Parts: sequence; C-alpha cells; structure tokens
Amino acid sequence: MQLHSKLPNVGTTIFTIMSALAREHNAINLSQGFPDFECSPKLLELANKYMTTGFNQYAPMQGVSPLRERISEIMNTCYNSHYHPDSEITITAGATYGIYTCIAAFINKGDEVIVFEPAYDCYVPAIEVHGGVPVICKLKFPDFNIDWKEAEAKITSKTRMIIINSPQNPCGSVLNENDLKTLEKLVEGKNIIVVSDEVYEHMAFDGAPHQSASRFKNLKQQSIIISSFGKTVHTTGWKIGYAAAPAELMIEFRKIHQFLVFAVNHPLQMALAEYLSDKSTYLELKHFYQRKRDYFVKLIKNSRFEILNCSGTYFQLLSYKKISDEADTQMAIRLTKENKLASVPLSVFYKDKTDNKLLRFCFAKKEETLEKAAEIICRI
Repeated sequence: MQLHSKLPNVGTTIFTIMSALAREHNAINLSQGFPDFECSPKLLELANKYMTTGFNQYAPMQGVSPLRERISEIMNTCYNSHYHPDSEITITAGATYGIYTCIAAFINKGDEVIVFEPAYDCYVPAIEVHGGVPVICKLKFPDFNIDWKEAEAKITSKTRMIIINSPQNPCGSVLNENDLKTLEKLVEGKNIIVVSDEVYEHMAFDGAPHQSASRFKNLKQQSIIISSFGKTVHTTGWKIGYAAAPAELMIEFRKIHQFLVFAVNHPLQMALAEYLSDKSTYLELKHFYQRKRDYFVKLIKNSRFEILNCSGTYFQLLSYKKISDEADTQMAIRLTKENKLASVPLSVFYKDKTDNKLLRFCFAKKEETLEKAAEIICRI
C-alpha cells in the first residue's frame, strides 16, 4: 500500500515527547500545560450528580442550553458583549478541536492564513491538512509583540483568515486595546475571518484586562472566539471548550462540527454550567495564577537564567544564553535527563525553528513543586 501523507513533516508533538521523557527520568514536569493539583471538590460532586441523575446519553449537537447560556453570561460579564446562546455559541471538545473546526469550515485549497509565531503547534498543521497556506509573521523578540505594518504587508487577495492568540501561548504576552483596534481596521471590509484563541482569557495579569475580540463591535462581526474550560477550572483532561461567533459564521462552523464529534460529554457540560454560576470561579482566576507566577519568579530570581516578562497564561519563559550556547531542544533534553526538570524549548513553536535560547516552564503547580523546580534551576 502506498500512502501519501497530508502532513509528511509532522511527528509527535513536543508536549508528548517531553512529558514521556519526564516520566522516563522521574523528572519534575513543568513542560506540558496542566496543573498538578486537583480541581474543586464541588465541581467533582456536580459531575457525579449529573452522571447519576440520567445525563449519560448524547448531548445536543450545539451543546446543552444551560452551559451555552452560562457562556453568554460570562461574555456579558467580562466583555460587555452579547452572544445568543442558541445561534452563536457551540460547545466543543476542547479549544484545539475548536480551532481545527474553524479552519476546516472556512479554509480551502490555496487560501492564505496569517499566523503569528511562536505559535501554538496545532495552527499550521490544521491549515496545511486543508490545503491552506500558512503565512508567518514573527512576534518581535524579546517582548513578543506584533509588528502590524509587517502583518498588513502580508495580506493579499488570497488571505482568508488571521489567527491571534492572547494571552499568548507559549510566550505569555498579551494584546492591548490598540492591537485589537489596529486589527479591526486591518480586516474591515475584507473577506477575512479572525480566529481569536482566548484559552487563557481569565489569566491576564498586573491589572491589565483581557482584550477579547468580542469587545470590538466591528471586529466581533468577523471573528470566531475559541476558549476552553480546561484551563479555567483546572480540568484539562475533560476537553470541553466553546466557540462564539456571529450566527452566519456559526452556521458554517456547526456544519463541520456535527460530523467531527457531533456532541460533547453531557454530564460534564451540566456540571460546568452549574459550577460557573459562581462568578468568582473565573473572575478570581487571574489573581490565583499571578500569585503563582510571582512566587515562582521570586524563587528563581538569583539563578543564572534570565526571566522574561509574563503578562498572562501560566507559562514562564527563561533564557539560558548566559549558561549555554547549545540548541534549545538539546538543552531541554539535557535538563530533563541530568537535572530532572522538564521544560519545552521555544524553537518548536516556529516553522523555521528559530532558536533564541528560551525554555518554557509551566507554573500551574503546587507550591512544593515550584520550590523543588526552583531549587534545581538555581543550582545550574
């Protein structure tokens, strides 16, 4: 049998590789983005409640009404932006799935998609598998901000989509109000859809509000918001997220969605809807993670690593340029094997493997985990 791979240059994701390496060498795993602490006992009680009271068959294709209504409430609360629960919100099997579905719904062969790198690793493969052409704009090192003049110069008659991500994974940078207003003007009157990856929407630090694409009236009409509950309620393994978009975009999104996954875990949707009725569950999250960021940074401030600014997410970038000139992939592997601490090299988030001697560390961990990791970092 002769196989013709649609993704001939794609292998196993770096997250799988580094987590496996961490297990093999019994290393502290700060590579993959998941907490090492449990979610709320109340949320688990609610999950059990809905499993034992008959919510174990298919959920509606678009998601259960209580959760879609809760998302509409959250977006009103956080961004003063209304999405109709019935026609403009769909529950997805996580955010990666939601992004893939957006690309599957709107990108045809030869369509160009502008991607800002370093980028979460699902964007480019999804574009390529649908015959699209990724057009790369690099965020400006070391602050990882967007050069909008460069972005504008990359727009052509073939541009069909721009993917933005804020707070940004893997960098921890955030887009400000001027960024979104500039983007709004850039796409106005053009046949371009903006996919706004807002998975870390409730983790913008230092008093700066998260600038959702939904805040901007005209931009909202051309945007699909993708987010996830996994990061918000510490349940990355549940793989439940959502898409929010104007009805005409959502119609096309659902055409693909219904044949990919059709419906998402029913009892867990019900549990999330009830749990999130307490607004503190998401409004206080930024303070929770800012304390973790500040604690981790305090612990490693006297190390030989250079600490880059982290304005959002739960990832901290560290530069090792004063320690070694080896490739970041080799540094990450050596750190895991020899020092028992797993991280992620940043070059894997670039199509051309740009290496700025940076490693990404996840600080969504217990204090004792961060203390053990910091002790290793300070010994190097």
